[in-house]
Amino acid sequence: MTQRVFITRPILEKGIEILEHAGVDVAIGQPDGDAPIERGAILAGLRRADALICHLSEPIDREVLAAGERLLGVATYAVGVNNIDLAAATELGLPVSNTPDVLTDATADLTWALLLAVARHIPAAHRFTAEGRFRVWNPVLFLGDDVGPGGSGHPKVLGVLGFGRIGQAVARRAQGFRMEVLAHDPGARAAIEESGLARWTEFEGLIARSDFLSLHVPLTEETRHRIGERELRAMKRTAYLINAARGPIVDEVALVRALREGWIAGAGLDVYEDEPRLAPGLAELPNAVLAPHIGSATRETRAEMAAIAARNTLAHLRGEHAPQVVNPEVYAREAWKHRHAEGRP
Repeated sequence: MTQRVFITRPILEKGIEILEHAGVDVAIGQPDGDAPIERGAILAGLRRADALICHLSEPIDREVLAAGERLLGVATYAVGVNNIDLAAATELGLPVSNTPDVLTDATADLTWALLLAVARHIPAAHRFTAEGRFRVWNPVLFLGDDVGPGGSGHPKVLGVLGFGRIGQAVARRAQGFRMEVLAHDPGARAAIEESGLARWTEFEGLIARSDFLSLHVPLTEETRHRIGERELRAMKRTAYLINAARGPIVDEVALVRALREGWIAGAGLDVYEDEPRLAPGLAELPNAVLAPHIGSATRETRAEMAAIAARNTLAHLRGEHAPQVVNPEVYAREAWKHRHAEGRP
């Protein structure tokens, strides 16, 4: 019997080609990539699926996982897996894989694009120019803040919260701007101190000293609202917050107030607490630069992410250990062995 992969919404063609070349049937639940897929459509699609490829915006909870009686594994088209109930997946014998590494540079580049855009008022300056309002050079037009030492000659401080692959890549780029880089990650103090890229500091020091605070921690119960009113009030009034990680790391309602009342100078955001909805008032703030979760959105990166998801999916289907599995303990479970036994549904 031909195996069937259910993909919630489209991925780049490179991944589809890998699956079809392997003789796998592919079904896409919501062909319109600009529209979300309804939960009912996911449940229905899984009833005939041998593997699932999902997106980060879709909750894959116990009920969804249990609906796939034939299911052999889940591949997410992302690095983060906070939308998937990993404990339930492991209990049910389902390996879950992601797409790490390949999007590190693209996301680090986007982080810097947000940082520069908000510090130098680039979106507002573009609108001003495109609308025909640029009539003469003006020495006080769109005065922003230096990212490098600039006119003062004093290096700016970049604070990196989370020192994984992307956090390190962001810190590496700061060298070109001659910045002082501080980093905090409770599980990576030794890695920070040995990296040569940053100096380790306590969380409170990171918040208080950073001219630019860039977030790169995964979303967990511990990191949810890690940046809230207390932290925003503790930042410099001249500081900028950059978030290209996960929206709920920041209390977005508190951030709107901070930007409106001048607790901090500005924010560059690629992710949102209740994505795609924005906290009331955020879209109207002149000191916020907003992007629609495009951290990994380059042609090369998204194509390779699709390829990785497809190769992981083929491993799930064949009963092999997936290269990027995030719950490897599942392979010792009787539930996983049962799913690959002859005569399964």
